[in-house]
Amino acid sequence: MTSGEKWSIWKLALLLYPFAMPAVAINLFMLGLMGQAIGLPALSPILSLVIAVPLGIPAAIAAARWVRGLMDEAG
Repeated sequence: MTSGEKWSIWKLALLLYPFAMPAVAINLFMLGLMGQAIGLPALSPILSLVIAVPLGIPAAIAAARWVRGLMDEAG
């Protein structure tokens, strides 16, 4: 891309998905551990990863919108 071209939110989301999905998985796992304090069963790390695969998509889109806004503000 040249300096004049803008990154679309979808391209940024695709780039950020490998970082957003594991972050969602870690947060779900920790939430499951905290849920044990009120009697909920803990989430296994594998189950957290499986649940995080689809939930990582909106997280990546939200991160891409945030980054796009920062890029617009900087440029």
